Amino acid sequence: MAGLVAAVRLRELGHEVVVHEKGTRAGGSMLLSSGVPWRHRDWEAFRQECPDGDERLQRLIWERLDSALDWLQALGAPVVEATTGNPLTVGRRFDPQGLTRTLAARAGELVLESDGCAVDADATILCTGGFAASAELVARWIAPAGQLRLRTAPWSTGDGLAAALARGAATSGRLAEFYGRNMPDAPWGEDELVALSQLYAAHARIVDAQGEEFFRAEDVSWSETNVVQATARRPGAKAYYLLDADALAKSTRYGTVGDAVAAAPADARLAPEQLPFAVPPGTLVAVRVVASITYTLGGIAVDERARVLGEDGRPIEGIYAAGVDVGGVASGGYASGLAQAIVLGLAAADGLAG
Repeated sequence: MAGLVAAVRLRELGHEVVVHEKGTRAGGSMLLSSGVPWRHRDWEAFRQECPDGDERLQRLIWERLDSALDWLQALGAPVVEATTGNPLTVGRRFDPQGLTRTLAARAGELVLESDGCAVDADATILCTGGFAASAELVARWIAPAGQLRLRTAPWSTGDGLAAALARGAATSGRLAEFYGRNMPDAPWGEDELVALSQLYAAHARIVDAQGEEFFRAEDVSWSETNVVQATARRPGAKAYYLLDADALAKSTRYGTVGDAVAAAPADARLAPEQLPFAVPPGTLVAVRVVASITYTLGGIAVDERARVLGEDGRPIEGIYAAGVDVGGVASGGYASGLAQAIVLGLAAADGLAG
């Protein structure tokens, strides 16, 4: 997403661009998403949700997203809904495939299945989607190898981070933080990443594989990112959501909790007597979930022009980063990765051209 946005903007500004895409198709993880770039409706809410984030980058995204979405729509990107459906946020829902086609058609030369390009061109914008798909890096900073399910494109293996570090870049810190979802512990495909997300933790008793309640329902954040990160650090990165009649009747933005449970694969739905531990009285069903990773929240340190910063805090000549290769925007909480991709993609293009 960030790379395509940057390429289209640079071509508008009269520059020649080559997009090196590691994958077999354009669009990256954005193509697998719900297509909703958003910002918090209130600036104070953004800071409260992500208190440890870089305030300069947060302000940039919060102030510029609306005009960036206007720019996308003016290009012809198809809007499905003019709102997010969440009263806490402002944004638009795009058709991911239509958005990808719109940007790719205007991005200039697009090299698919590229093995990358050396960071020695006139200028390079790194936007490789973070390191969620790198088993080595995830094991180093987030959770033991093989525990997290991948809920993103398989090509986001940290190439941008590696290229930046090789040039002496600093990181944002907080490399252990990530955005993901608790998904059913059963087979699912990339076309089910949104539909099968189990988004009702606030109504469940949350226990690990030994039956230990490790996360209180009242502590679940509105995005549920914190319970996913906590699940990632339990044995096997797995948990059980225990649900009684009251919980199943609760309403969510996507229907009732019971609706979501019924839609989960049968392999992940268990009766109380099927569990290897005793359950609280009244429990009617349990859903076994596994933590999945969509993108990393830590990464490369940049300034407001998306210039990669060295350990001394000064920009490194000729190298920029955008999208979730950039770290520090959502530290301590959750913010839209698509919004980050769009705004920082534009900032990198304008900074390079300016």
